Amino acid sequence: MKIKNLALIIIISSIFINNSYAIEPDVFVKSTLNRATKVLSDDITKDQKIDELKKIAIDTVDIERIGFYTLGPVRKTLTEEQKKNYSKLFNEYFLTSFSNRLVEYSDPKIEIYDKKILSEKFAIVNSLLKGNNERPEVKIDWRIYTKDPENPKILDLIIEGLSLARTQKEEFSSILNSNDGNIDSLFKVLEEFSKEN
Repeated sequence: MKIKNLALIIIISSIFINNSYAIEPDVFVKSTLNRATKVLSDDITKDQKIDELKKIAIDTVDIERIGFYTLGPVRKTLTEEQKKNYSKLFNEYFLTSFSNRLVEYSDPKIEIYDKKILSEKFAIVNSLLKGNNERPEVKIDWRIYTKDPENPKILDLIIEGLSLARTQKEEFSSILNSNDGNIDSLFKVLEEFSKEN
């Protein structure tokens, strides 16, 4: 009897543990927004806010996956050394671009109103950036990678139907096409952006 009870406790415990750490996509987005809003409203310098926003991005965004998506099919032609170089440059580029844009929002009010589970790997969280005297309201959809339910990651923001990742991919493609597909031309653009910002 004791063995049966012990087995039952183990089974129940394992079910509870497996489910207790799963983070729902909308809860994950809300938590991320709360962290960013706190930083933006804190009485700290702009540079300090940028540093904190970068930390949030590192925790919550799948920067490497976004980077290789935006590189397009040319990623298949890169050497391992070029891939490492690109990952490093894109990471710096992304964090700089992300934090510099977001730091201009003093108190963004975003309301989450829906979520859609697309598969066991992907979900969409729907939200609305409330408008004010300076800007209209904006519909923002968050594409979330949920393969690891304990550690979901942001893959894309779709703002009024426009995918930021796809837009970035088109921009990189244009740079490469203008330079006969030379990956070094893209590396140079990414390096210069990070230096200038």
